[in-house]
Amino acid sequence: MPQRPTPDNPTLDTGPEPQSPTRVPGAEDVAIWQQILDALQHDLACGHYAPGDKLPTEAALSARFSVNRHTVRRALGALSDQGLVHARRGAGVFVTAQPTAYRISRRTRFHQNLSDAGQTPTKDVLRLETRAADGREAQALHLPPGAQVHVWEGVSLADGVPLSVFRSVFCAARFPALLKALAATRSVTLALEHCGLCDYVRASTRLSAERATAERARLLRLPRDAPLLRSVAVNTDLAGTPVEYGRTWFAGDRVQLLIDGDAGAP
Repeated sequence: MPQRPTPDNPTLDTGPEPQSPTRVPGAEDVAIWQQILDALQHDLACGHYAPGDKLPTEAALSARFSVNRHTVRRALGALSDQGLVHARRGAGVFVTAQPTAYRISRRTRFHQNLSDAGQTPTKDVLRLETRAADGREAQALHLPPGAQVHVWEGVSLADGVPLSVFRSVFCAARFPALLKALAATRSVTLALEHCGLCDYVRASTRLSAERATAERARLLRLPRDAPLLRSVAVNTDLAGTPVEYGRTWFAGDRVQLLIDGDAGAP
């Protein structure tokens, strides 16, 4: 049976865990929390926990190492300081994944961005509808108030992991067949090509930070109030006429935005 540390035996017996060493060389000279840290680092290095995996709870780790939660918490804090794990309020401690590099440039393309990063891009459709534009949408697309617009809402994923929630709005009169094309292709670029627009560019991008609502947290598989990066963007045709007004909410810990000098970011 693993023994708790005592004044006569100040070192830690980590028990018969197969995935990491129970002792480190010179363990008698190493603090207990440091021994736990070494064992968890070994687990991560050996691939016992993959990027994005949730670590066992503090209670489970306390039982594994026969120590109190405060000692486990100190080891987890050291892992977090090293950038190896991160805590999500109300959800637990997770192995840090390398964020996806997402480039915002004059020609920002979701599928190309993720393919360049060696990831598989997909999009889940939440809503495709035609309705009257609100004031902000009409202004961004240079439309009269109440003009009809096509709206596409969905979730963008990389290798099956949600990266962002998006809402894209288009002029319905200019692209009458766009919703059908979006449903078939799940790609703005391909759908616009189908409707006769072969090229478009980024005119402006505005970035801000906000907290996830309950609905966006659910869609992104994040705890409520998790940090998000919000992008508000306008794409135009080559003559400068707006064709898409888009709002995107990126999971803050999964995406690294790279802004090119020609991205149209004010």
